[in-house]
Amino acid sequence: MARLNGKLCIVTGAGRGIGAAIARAFCREGAAVVVTDKAADRAAALAGEIGAQHAGLDVASEADWAALARLWPACDVLVNNAGITGFEAGPRPHDPEHATLADWRAVHAVNLDGTFLGCRYAIGAMRVKGAGAIINISSRSGLVGIPAAAAYAASKAAIRNHTKTVALYCAEQGLNIRCNSIHPGAILTPMWEPMLGDGPDRPARMAALVADTPLRRFGQPEEVAAIAVLLASDEAAYMTGAELSVDGGLLAGSAAAPRAADRRD
Repeated sequence: MARLNGKLCIVTGAGRGIGAAIARAFCREGAAVVVTDKAADRAAALAGEIGAQHAGLDVASEADWAALARLWPACDVLVNNAGITGFEAGPRPHDPEHATLADWRAVHAVNLDGTFLGCRYAIGAMRVKGAGAIINISSRSGLVGIPAAAAYAASKAAIRNHTKTVALYCAEQGLNIRCNSIHPGAILTPMWEPMLGDGPDRPARMAALVADTPLRRFGQPEEVAAIAVLLASDEAAYMTGAELSVDGGLLAGSAAAPRAADRRD
């Protein structure tokens, strides 16, 4: 039996990248999926491809969440995946000294406000059954400092903490609504393309960006989606307030490298 049979699952920012991989994985596991994205055309395209429903959703807009609640007043799983780095329009200072307040707020509006609104919607939508699963996509950057991306790191750290607050609140309310966070490391999504480019030096750029990762490679969106399926399923019924890292071992400690004498050609 598919692991998500009978569950209505809503995924934000699902037009591409990790969100799209999660939507596909949920469909394969038997869920009825709602693909949402600020780019409504991307949401519609993916929904048509995988046989899902779709809706345009700007996660930073309370009005958009209210409209979603009117369409789907009840759900079983919500994945708060939508997020931005702040570099979408090109390079700009995001360090603690030079970042502008406007840029700081723009990142938090999507990443943190969007997750807050999503959790608030989900709790109400899941009260119908008194059960459900909220999955918040944080980041490895929410567990360590990132000097060149202060707003992104701070927003993802706040998502980590809010996840635990929501988990405790739901338990306190006597609701079987679980809330957990996933912390991806370097996952090969369109977010990385501006740094990788498409020139002949792309392989070298890729290698440099994961040089400190013990597994020495980028992760794939499908590898994050597999963890989301677990958390959405009844197999994770005793998990709430937990955080799962999918980072190739980066947060385990110092990067491991094979010694020259131990290498096999």
